[in-house]
Amino acid sequence: MNPISTDPLDRSQFPIDEWALTEAEFHTSTQGRTETLFAVGNGYLGLRGNFEEGHKAHAEGTFINGFHDTWQIRHAEEAYGFARVGQTIVNAPDARVIRLYIDDEPFVIADADTIEYSRTLDFRTGVLERVVEWRTPSGKRVLIRSRRLVSFTDRHLAVIDYEVTMLDADASVLLSSQILNRQDRVDEFVPAAGGNAGGSGGIADPRKASGFADRVLLPRFKWVHEGRYVLGYRTANSGMAIAVGAEHHLETDNEWDESAQIDDDIAKQVYRIRAKAGQRIRLVKTMAYHTSSTAPTTELADRCNRTLDRIREAPIEDVFEAQKAWLAEFWERADVVVAGQPAVQQAVRWNIFQLAQSTARTDGGGIAAKGVSGSGYGGHYFWDTEIYVLPFLTYTSPQVARNALRFRHGMLDAARERAVELNQRGALFPWRTINGLESSAYYAAGTAQYHIDADISHALSQYVSATGDDDFLYNGGAIDILVETARMWADLGFWRGHGGKSESFHIHGVTGPDEYTTVVNDNLFTNVMARANLRAAVRQTTKLRSTDPEGFAKLVKRLALDEDEIVEWSAAAEAMHVLFDEDLGIHPQDSQFLEKELWDLENTPASKRPLLLHFHPLVIYRFQVIKQADVVLALLLQGDEFTAAEKRANFEYYDALTTGDSTLSASTQSIIAAEVGYRELALGYFLAALFVDLGDLHNNTADGIHVASTGGVWSALAFGFGGMRDYLGKFTFDPRLPEEWDSLVFHVTIRGALIEVDLRQDRMTFTIERGQAAEVYVRGERVEIVVGAPVTVALADDRPSIEGAPTTSDIEGTVRADGSVITASMPTITDLDFDEPDGLVGMD
Repeated sequence: MNPISTDPLDRSQFPIDEWALTEAEFHTSTQGRTETLFAVGNGYLGLRGNFEEGHKAHAEGTFINGFHDTWQIRHAEEAYGFARVGQTIVNAPDARVIRLYIDDEPFVIADADTIEYSRTLDFRTGVLERVVEWRTPSGKRVLIRSRRLVSFTDRHLAVIDYEVTMLDADASVLLSSQILNRQDRVDEFVPAAGGNAGGSGGIADPRKASGFADRVLLPRFKWVHEGRYVLGYRTANSGMAIAVGAEHHLETDNEWDESAQIDDDIAKQVYRIRAKAGQRIRLVKTMAYHTSSTAPTTELADRCNRTLDRIREAPIEDVFEAQKAWLAEFWERADVVVAGQPAVQQAVRWNIFQLAQSTARTDGGGIAAKGVSGSGYGGHYFWDTEIYVLPFLTYTSPQVARNALRFRHGMLDAARERAVELNQRGALFPWRTINGLESSAYYAAGTAQYHIDADISHALSQYVSATGDDDFLYNGGAIDILVETARMWADLGFWRGHGGKSESFHIHGVTGPDEYTTVVNDNLFTNVMARANLRAAVRQTTKLRSTDPEGFAKLVKRLALDEDEIVEWSAAAEAMHVLFDEDLGIHPQDSQFLEKELWDLENTPASKRPLLLHFHPLVIYRFQVIKQADVVLALLLQGDEFTAAEKRANFEYYDALTTGDSTLSASTQSIIAAEVGYRELALGYFLAALFVDLGDLHNNTADGIHVASTGGVWSALAFGFGGMRDYLGKFTFDPRLPEEWDSLVFHVTIRGALIEVDLRQDRMTFTIERGQAAEVYVRGERVEIVVGAPVTVALADDRPSIEGAPTTSDIEGTVRADGSVITASMPTITDLDFDEPDGLVGMD
């Protein structure tokens, strides 16, 4: 993603409000994007920002985290160990539908004559509110108000509060409230969104979800009683079960009657109201969703009824107040304040709010790449959860981080089986999955990303260091992850003498984070992360042996651990081969990367971006060109292993080669750009990450939120501009506040202490807001923070400031060690369009 310097939003459509996102004008051209931007969810249940009336949507969607069906992956040419089981999130039955008719005329927002329109997603209340004044074809004016939430306090609950008022004339009003199985194409008005129809030039976009060919939800249960409906289904192949219930409460002084209808795929509660001008009609609809991979639908139906019973016992406003209270506590520990920058402030809070909506009530489930806001990537979980999302959770919501790591621990048996399938010891976690099985059909850019083992180890180590939660590590069994991943690295790598020097440890045949360079030897990122993984396993098993011999004995028995293995891990870590090119002064991305010619990005037209949709992978693989930060990401995660000079040289070389085709990259590039001195560039990359969804910078926001990018936004603020690092449990700050900003205030929780960090151009103040004392370091100076005594540290303006940005022109003409000259070019025979199969490449 290329850096940007201006606010990309149309502020007549999306006015600035630091605590809300408002759509002041409705445009069908942005409907796909706004359905995503105005989605509501809690990490378990998500409702896209489709209108209740249900007509002419871009992509209707109700999603339950982890609720999926499976299908057989059919490879054109089979090979042993290829992924066999595809997994795709299911569009759950839609209980959000409330169709409105005035004098038998349907209200369709895309066609309506609207006098007033606005909808607002409030970050403090967690409520999506819409206000529309509609002039019907006969000239009658109708005021329509709706409020919608998915509860943070009750993970199975959603509520819609829907009001209709005739303003200047009486009318016949009909409300048809429905539960609709959209997955199996029963909408009377619009066919269900299908699969991956194709992207640019007819090429299937691998970032979209694959569609199902056959019926997915098999009816198992239906029940109706006094305005309450429950439908139950079981998925055709995965065997998962779901029940959805909806209850209705109508309030009005108008005369009305009702009718009920229920079938396998649709339930309708219909109200016919003889509306008088000025008399409000209010329909409160409470909805409950329950899913399971083991319980029958009848049990889930009982759970829905219990949820609805509990909510019925108290005023519905209690649900809205509980939502507000939950968010008040969330913002106390997670808010980031950028004073004097209202557009940035609004976008920062929107991104952080999306993190809450994508993670808060996962409750032991995974965190999908799109959260519960869309079907992009098929609802899969990737390595970016650990690298981009877990830092935010670890430092603001440690219980949620713990749950996410427990989810990975629950996959350990499947990871062991996958390792055996690939002829390895230990465990190999799947690169993309829902149920624990590898689901990437393209192994070169998927399964070959062995670094996911080290990414999970990194996130676990970061969490334990930040929280001090040794109980989870040792008694909760999470240490098993470190042991089994260390075993995998020790088995995957091998020893070899190098240039007459002592033996070194190598890892071959892997792919790093950069999916434009695959199946390589000694990928820099993989090697340094594997080294950290091995060291963590040594450190924690040694500590357990010393502090809890009985616990260590249980570990040895449980995992058949030989103490010689610990010695082997240590030796491999300390002898890990880390490439370095003395002539260029950089770390090669892999052993052959520098032998390739440069892709001339400066002269690649925008019409050929992203490269993955316009060039065959083999074409891309032949060039020095990068989809997402690889070496640069290593500079962040293992920054204490590189000198300042190495960081700058590496950043300048690899930043010039990075396409911006991945939303994962901008936040990392911002952090390292800030550290090495490219302050203006750092801000540009930060803004690109900040607005990637709000501004639809990759033209695919309609598929769902880029959750990893929202996490990266927080990291860019805390780790980039705030300069925070946490290597080996030492918490340090070396800030780089943008010159345009007066201040940056953020919060981190370190070992139970909630700390406010207030950064100004010339000083940095730490305040304990909750918990006990904490120790940090600011530019090498130890700072002890105690309760009731804020500490201020003066900051000298002595950090480097470099103008401009690295380009391929800076590299072109450089001489390699063998005397050859590096040149830049790009493929030019790209006029023919060929259809490519689904699922070629992964994360964007």
